[in-house]
Amino acid sequence: MTDTHCHLDFMEPQETQAAIEASRDFKAILTIGTNPVRNRNTLALAEAHPHIWAAVGLHPTEAQLLSPELEADLQHLAQHPKVRAIGETGLDFYWTPETRQAQYRTLDFQHQLAASLELPLIFHVRSKQDDLAEQELAAWLLYNRPSRFVLHAFAGHPKLIEVGLALGAYFGFAGPLTYKKNVALREAAKQIPLERLLIETDAPFLPPEPYRGKRNHPALARFTLAKLAEIRGLDLEQMEQITDQNAQACFAFNADAIVNRF
Repeated sequence: MTDTHCHLDFMEPQETQAAIEASRDFKAILTIGTNPVRNRNTLALAEAHPHIWAAVGLHPTEAQLLSPELEADLQHLAQHPKVRAIGETGLDFYWTPETRQAQYRTLDFQHQLAASLELPLIFHVRSKQDDLAEQELAAWLLYNRPSRFVLHAFAGHPKLIEVGLALGAYFGFAGPLTYKKNVALREAAKQIPLERLLIETDAPFLPPEPYRGKRNHPALARFTLAKLAEIRGLDLEQMEQITDQNAQACFAFNADAIVNRF
C-alpha cells in the first residue's frame, strides 16, 4: 500500500513514531511540507526512514511568506534525493482570501521549480462544486499545463474532473470517499481512469468513516482503498496493486530511480 499524501510532522512525536511503525509494510509514504520549518521537519523524517519520502513547498494559506530567500531555500531543498514532489501548492480563498496575489505568485514559482527538476506538483483542493478557488485553479491548469500533477484530497469538483482528465492528472482520494453522504464523490471516482487513481490519508486530517472525529494516520488508508475497490468493482489486492503502481509512476519512489541532486 502507498499513502501518497500525509503530514507526519503535524503529529506529536510519539504519535508520529506510532504511525511510522504501523506502516512499515507500506511500499511508500509521502509526507508533505507546507512552510519553511515543516519542509525541514518533513525531510528529516524522510531521511530517517527508508519507506518515507518528502514533498517540499509552500501551502497557499502561507503564501505571504514567499521571499527571495525562501525561493532559494526551496530550490535547495527540492534537490534532495528523497524529495519526490513540489507542494502542496494551489489556491485557497476560503481561509486566506486576502493573499490572493501572493498565492498566484507562490503557485507560479512552485510550478517553475517542479518543471526545472522534472518533479510532480501536488495541488491543494479543499472544496466542492461552487468554490471560486477551484474554478480559478482549473483555469490556471489549462493555461500552464503542468506535465505531471496530483489533485490532492479530491472532492469531486466537476470542472477539475474535466480539466484533470484532459491534462492527465492523478487524482488523490482520501477518507471523505468513505463518508456515507458523499455519493457524488463516489460517482466522480468512477469517472477517473484506473491508471490515474491514488490513495492518500492527509493524516492527521480527514480520517475515514470508522474513525471520523479521531486523528488519522497512514495505516487507515486501507479503508479508502477498500471503498475505492468496491466502487470500481475490483478486489482489494487488485486495487492495491493498481494504486501502488500509479504512485510509483507519479513519484518514482524506487531507490533505483533516485538521481543524487543534493
